Amino acid sequence: MEIIIVAAIVIIGWLLYKKVGPGKNVKTITSEEAKAKFNDRNVQFIDVRTKGEYKGQKVKQFKNMPLHELGNRAKELDPNKEVIVLCQSGMRSGKACSELKRQGFTNVSNVRGGLNMWR
Repeated sequence: MEIIIVAAIVIIGWLLYKKVGPGKNVKTITSEEAKAKFNDRNVQFIDVRTKGEYKGQKVKQFKNMPLHELGNRAKELDPNKEVIVLCQSGMRSGKACSELKRQGFTNVSNVRGGLNMWR
């Protein structure tokens, strides 16, 4: 009986995550697809990890803009250019993409798996 309850909780949690989870209706791309755009001047790269995480390991093309600062700092980005967002695992960047879309950015991509999947 206990296993059924745990399974039901996991399934309900998963369904709720899929319905309202971070990055809903946001395009995801691979690290290879992100790297292919490094020379494109019409693409902005942001890393939403904390300053400490960014300092420890970074991809130089990505500007650090921690998730908790994004609401106020989004004005530093051009809403007419594509924005590619990175974090450690893809969760915070998914939330950041949703926030950017809420602020009117239309071309936003989340790097699938974040730095954990960076190749």
